[in-house]
Amino acid sequence: MSSRMAGATLLRHLGPRLFAAAEPASGLAASARGIMPAAARIFPARMASTEAAGPRAKQEEATEKPQGATTPEQNKKAVVSYWGIEPRKLVKDDGTEWPWFSFRPWDTYRPDTSIDVAKHHEPRAVADKVAYLIVRTLRKGSDLFFQRRHASHALLLETVAAVPPMVGGVLLHLRSLRRFEHSGGWIRALMEEAENERMHLMTFMEVTQPLWWERALVLATQGVFFNAYFVGYLISPKFAHRFVGYLEEEAVHSYTEYLKDLEAGLIENTPAPAIAIDYWRLPADARLKDVVIAVRADEAHHRDANHYASDIHYQGMTLNQTPAPLGYH
Repeated sequence: MSSRMAGATLLRHLGPRLFAAAEPASGLAASARGIMPAAARIFPARMASTEAAGPRAKQEEATEKPQGATTPEQNKKAVVSYWGIEPRKLVKDDGTEWPWFSFRPWDTYRPDTSIDVAKHHEPRAVADKVAYLIVRTLRKGSDLFFQRRHASHALLLETVAAVPPMVGGVLLHLRSLRRFEHSGGWIRALMEEAENERMHLMTFMEVTQPLWWERALVLATQGVFFNAYFVGYLISPKFAHRFVGYLEEEAVHSYTEYLKDLEAGLIENTPAPAIAIDYWRLPADARLKDVVIAVRADEAHHRDANHYASDIHYQGMTLNQTPAPLGYH
């Protein structure tokens, strides 16, 4: 069909709407009344307005609608999902409605607090020693910066700790696709670790709020660290996992110091946030100390998983061995 024929067809269909006659009037008022009804017919959702309806329209609506009837707008339920789909209603074990959208009841678990939190992987290879030296240097800087402000330190720590497993999971996902091979479960393991670290952050957001300069620090740190770790993982996944293993060791140490100050009464042992009680299935009367113990146990499992990944990586150029148990999910 030629462009002239297509234009004629379009004009034949839209002409009656665009050039429909308006009420008799003169001047600008006539133009306004002629254009607006036509535009409202083409774009009813954008142009309609309940306040713009005249007295006659309101009177007709009142006579057509039975008394006590509700409008479609009143019957329309609020939709909270980004995609415009009303989420399924979930309930807790006690019958109350599930309040969280960031995680679901099947994502919750009880932390394995029996894990050895004092465990340390002694660096032997040159790459291990370099990774350990980098992490120790970073820890000295963070300790000097945050001092004993453990909650603020935890916020920054979790924004950093959630980056490596996401980067590793994405790169292993792409590798699995281009090589047409399985990952041995490592993609899921790393993605679960990233989500677990993010939930740590969501929890401590209920304990304290970052200041503007702390937010700026997180922005700068994440921008540098994400790109550096991405390149590092491409060069040597073995080194990258070893680095994260030592990073998690320092996280365990930081939360141990947090617990010491809580037990000494230097920090108020406030009630645990509701999100922590539901996520870790803690007792209803749980305190902040219980939350820190749960988070420290998670970090210890992340430590072991990453050291294990570094130990087996490139022993035959594959990660097809099963991941170490993460202690959750």
